[in-house]
Amino acid sequence: MNIVEPIRSKEDIKKVEQYLAQRSLRNRLIFVFGINTGLRVSDILGLNVSDVLNKTHIEIREQKTNKYKMFPLNNKLRELISEYLKNRSFEEPLFVGKKHKRLHRSQVYRFLNEACRAVGVKSRVGTHTMRKTFGYFYYKQFNNVVLLQKILNHSNPAVTLRYIGITQDEIDFSYYNFEL
Repeated sequence: MNIVEPIRSKEDIKKVEQYLAQRSLRNRLIFVFGINTGLRVSDILGLNVSDVLNKTHIEIREQKTNKYKMFPLNNKLRELISEYLKNRSFEEPLFVGKKHKRLHRSQVYRFLNEACRAVGVKSRVGTHTMRKTFGYFYYKQFNNVVLLQKILNHSNPAVTLRYIGITQDEIDFSYYNFEL
């Protein structure tokens, strides 16, 4: 299993989003959804139009853990969803491919890697990068590992810090700033 990393630069996030926006509203929305909600890609791709249309909150049962989760959609997501859903059927999958079949995680992996390479993101990228990016910036903004642990459904705070790469960042920072 390859370990992927969060995108640790807001500038890189903006570049990836702009790259995707120029090519596909769907792919941009998937990326923005992932980095703003912390959902696993399987849960994002499992959404239907009815799950998000005219909603302020999303309610799902996580595929991996089977745990119930409810969370609000921020303004950016609600606007992008509204733009994306023009002329869509209420009961169809939210994210579909060219044959109107539910999008597969491998397709997300491909477009995300392509976008990151194109804009010069150097970290190891995969579909889980979106979830880790959410976690990384959530922790940086609120500095509340216990709440982030709950959001990500991790067993303890140490797992959450290791997951988002904070522990290694802190170790690196301490080495770079230690000198005798």
